[in-house]
Amino acid sequence: MGDRVTSTIELDGVPVGTAGRVILANGFNWQRYRVLFANGAEHGDLDHRSLAPAGKTAKRLAKAAAKR
Repeated sequence: MGDRVTSTIELDGVPVGTAGRVILANGFNWQRYRVLFANGAEHGDLDHRSLAPAGKTAKRLAKAAAKR
């Protein structure tokens, strides 16, 4: 939670590329997120198909992938 993301698809009230912050993450087999976007819109049940990591989150994930 707290990770910064950007939208990769157009959502209701959220253009592609809008920055946001994960406010809730849940799920075991299907990881999904509730995100508060910079324009004030809030959407739930978003997964990796509609979000991309940004900022420190993207760097952290790239570093973890390089260690594998």
